[in-house]
Amino acid sequence: MTVLKTSLRSFFAHKWRMVLSAMAVVLSVAFVCGTLVFTATMNTTFDKLFSDAASNVMIAPAEEDGESTFDAAPANGVPETVPGGVVDEVAALDGVEQATGALYATSATAIGADNDNLGPATGAPTLVANWSEIEQRTMELVEGDEPQGPDQVLVDSDTADSNDLAVGDTVRLLTVFGDYEMTIVGIAEFTVTNPGAALFHTDLPTAREMLLGGADGFSEIYVDSDGSMSDEALRDAVAQAVGADAYKFQTADEYIEENQDEIGQVLSILQYVLLGFAGIALLVGIFLIVNTFSMLVAQRTREIGLMRAIGSSRRQVNRSVLIEALLLGLVGSVVGFGVGVGLAVGLMALMSAFGMNLSTEDLTVAWSVPVIGIVLGVAVTLLAAYIPARRAGKISPMAALRDAGMPGDVRAGRVRAVLGAVLTVAGLGLLAATASVDEAADGAGFLSLGVLFSLLGLILVGPALVGLVVRGLSAVLLRGFGPVGRLAERNALRNPRRTGATASALMIGLALVAGLSVVGSSMVASATEEIDESLGSDYIIQTSNFTQLPPQIVEAAEGVDGLASVTPALSVAAEVTAPDGTTEERNLAASPASFVNEMRLDAAEGDVAAAFEQGGMTIASDWAEENGVGIGDRLTVAFEDGESGELEVRAIINTGSAIVGTWFVGTDTVEAHVPAEAMPLPWTLFASAEEGTEEEARAALEAAMEPYPQVDVRDQAEFKELVQSQVGQLLNMVYGLLALAIIVAILGVVNTLALAVVERTREIGLMRAIGLSRRQLRRMIRLESVVIALFGALLGLGIGMAWGAAGQQLLALEGMPVLDIPWGTIIGVFIGSAVVGLLAALVPAFRAGRMNILNAIATD
Repeated sequence: MTVLKTSLRSFFAHKWRMVLSAMAVVLSVAFVCGTLVFTATMNTTFDKLFSDAASNVMIAPAEEDGESTFDAAPANGVPETVPGGVVDEVAALDGVEQATGALYATSATAIGADNDNLGPATGAPTLVANWSEIEQRTMELVEGDEPQGPDQVLVDSDTADSNDLAVGDTVRLLTVFGDYEMTIVGIAEFTVTNPGAALFHTDLPTAREMLLGGADGFSEIYVDSDGSMSDEALRDAVAQAVGADAYKFQTADEYIEENQDEIGQVLSILQYVLLGFAGIALLVGIFLIVNTFSMLVAQRTREIGLMRAIGSSRRQVNRSVLIEALLLGLVGSVVGFGVGVGLAVGLMALMSAFGMNLSTEDLTVAWSVPVIGIVLGVAVTLLAAYIPARRAGKISPMAALRDAGMPGDVRAGRVRAVLGAVLTVAGLGLLAATASVDEAADGAGFLSLGVLFSLLGLILVGPALVGLVVRGLSAVLLRGFGPVGRLAERNALRNPRRTGATASALMIGLALVAGLSVVGSSMVASATEEIDESLGSDYIIQTSNFTQLPPQIVEAAEGVDGLASVTPALSVAAEVTAPDGTTEERNLAASPASFVNEMRLDAAEGDVAAAFEQGGMTIASDWAEENGVGIGDRLTVAFEDGESGELEVRAIINTGSAIVGTWFVGTDTVEAHVPAEAMPLPWTLFASAEEGTEEEARAALEAAMEPYPQVDVRDQAEFKELVQSQVGQLLNMVYGLLALAIIVAILGVVNTLALAVVERTREIGLMRAIGLSRRQLRRMIRLESVVIALFGALLGLGIGMAWGAAGQQLLALEGMPVLDIPWGTIIGVFIGSAVVGLLAALVPAFRAGRMNILNAIATD
C-alpha cells in the first residue's frame, strides 16, 4: 500500500512531465481503436444493405460446378444472366409468394449535358439497373416519378447532388449496345448506405435493350417465401424445379454470408494495413516512454536513494516505477479509445465526402475494441518502462545520496554495442543477398530479415554512434555558433543512450520513408525506361478509371484521318496446358498483327510477328524454362467462354521485359475460338500517326474522343507522367500514414528536451549567472535539438536507402531493373528533419529562457 501511495504521489507530482508520453499512447491506441471501429462499422453498414436487399432465396447464373459466374462488369460488357422465363416458372411453385428479376451492370458510362462524366470521382463504378421492388427495398423515390419508357431514367440523390442534376435534365448512357439519350424523371434516396456507385435506373425493357441488346434475362432472381416452408426447403424446391445444376441457388443467409466474406476480404486488407502503421507508431512510442521514465528516474535518484535507505527493497522501487507506467498507460489508453471513436467518425465523414454515406447510427463499437486498446496501451507502456524500472531498482542508497546518477546512464554498454554492430552487419548482408536470388519470392525472406536485423542493430548500436556522428555534424553545423554551439554539442553527447533512443524514434519513420521513396522512384524509372525502349505508338487511349472501351470508342478512333494504325489491346482468360500436362490459368493479351509496330517485345527466341498470326502465341521465358517448352511446341489453350485449341509457340519473351506482359495471341486466333458475342472488349487502344502529321492527327483524335469524357488520349510523355502520378499518389498515402509515427517521434524530441531542461535547471541557472543570455540559452537548446534530429535522419535515411535498394533488386526480377535514388526527396527529408528539430525545441527553449536565475541555482 505504501508503494502504491508513493507511486500515485509521484505520478501526480510529475504529471505534466508525462503528458507527451501519454500523447504517444493516446495517438497509437486511437489509431488502433479507430481502425477497428471504422472497419466494424463498414461491415455493419454493408450487412444491413445485404440483409435489406436479400430475399428468402436467390438465383444467379452458374457454371457446371455450381459456382456463380455473374459479373457486373464482364470482359465483353454484357452481364451473365438467368433466362427471364425462370421468374414465371419459379413464381408458380408452392411456397413462393413472389419472384422478382433484377438486371444490372457496371459496364455503362453516364455522361451529362455538359459532356462531363457523371461517374463517382473516386473511380467507383456507374451502375445501370431496372427499377423494381428490389431497388425499393434500399431506396425511396423522393422526387419525380418512376421511369417508364425508353428515354426515362431515375438517378440516386447523391449522384444528382454531386453533379447538380435535376428532374428534367438530360443524360447519356453509353453501353456496348449503343449511346442512349435519357431524361431524368425521378430522384431516389438511399434508406441504407450508398455503396459509393452512381446509380441510374430505367424500366425493365429499356434496361434489357441497353445492357443485353434486347435479350430476355435477369442478373439475379429474388424469390420471396410465403412462410409455409424454411428457406432451405424452398431453395431445394426451386432448384429441383428449374434444374439444380443450371444456376446458383442460395438462401438469404448464404447470400448475405457470401457478400459479407467478399466485403470482409477487402476490409481486412485495409484493417491490416492501418494496424500495421499503428504498430509502427507504437514502436516509436516505446522509445519516447523509455526516455521519459529513464529521465524521471534519473531526476529522482536522490529520492529513490532515500527510499532505499529507509528500507525500500529493489522490488518495491521497481514496482513503484511500473505502477506509474501502469497509470500512464491506463489514462492514455482510455483517452486514446475515445479519440479513436472520434477518428472513426471522421473517417466515415471522409468516406461520405467521396460518395459512400456511412451513418453514425451504424457506428459499431464492439466490447473488444476498448479492451484491445487498453490492454495494448498498458502492455506497451509497461514494456517500455520495465528497463528504467530495473535501473531504478539497482540504485544503491549511498550512490543516490551522493547524487551519483543512474548506473549505466552515461554510455551505452559494450555488450549492447557489439550486439548491435553484429545485427547491423548481418542485416546488411541479408539485404545484399537479395541480389543473388533468381526469383523474387526467394529473396523476400532475405529482405524481411535484413530489414528486421538492420533496424534492431541500429537501435542497439545507436548510442555507440552518437559520439562519432554528432561530432561530425557539430563540426559542420555547430562550430560556427561559437561557445553556444559547443555547449549544444556537449549536451547532445552527455547521455549517448538518451540521444540514441530519441534519434531512433525518428530514425524508424524516416527509414520507411526513404525505403519507399527508393522503391517508388525505381518503379517509375524502370517503367519510364521500358516505355522508351518498347513503346512505339504515338498515342495511348484509355478510360480514366481503366475500364474497358465500348465499340463506339474503338470505331470513332479507327475513323480518324491521319492515323496510320489503331491497335486494340484486350485480355482473355484461358487455361494453358503444357506438353507435360502442367495446367495453369493465364490472362492472355490479344491484339492484331499491327501490335508489333506499337510495342517492341524483347524476344529471347522466335519470331514475334509470326506469333500474332493465326494459331500462334508467345510465352514467358521463365515459364518456358520451367516447363521445358520451346519454339514450335504446341500448347492446349482452353479459352474462357470459348473452345479449346492447340496453339504453336512461335516466340519466347524475356520475363519482365514488357509492361504489357509476355503472353500474347493474335486477335484472329481468339476470334477463331471465342464466339463474337463473348469477345472481350479492349482495355487500351494504341494509335500511331502517319509520318509528319502528328499534331493534326492528335487534334483529330481528341476531337473524335470529345463525346466520350471518360476517355483520355495521351502521348508517350503524358503516359510516363501517368505512371509517375499513380506511384506518387500511392506513396503520398503511405507517407500520410507514416506521419503518425513521425509525429510521435517529434513528441519524443520535445519530451527529451523538456525533461532535459528540468534536469539541468541548476546548470542553466549557473550559466545564466556567469553571462549566458536568454537568447544564447534558447539557441543552445535549439541547436541541440537540431543535431539530435539530424543524427536520427542520417541513420534513418541511410538504412532506408539500403532497404529500398534491396527491394529494387527483387523488383528487377519482375521487370523493373532500374535503381533510382530520389536524391531530391532524400535531401528534402534531411533538411526537413532540421526544421523538425527547430520546431521541437521551441517550447523547451522558451521555458528555459523564462527561468528565474536565483531560483534555478537554488534548485536541489
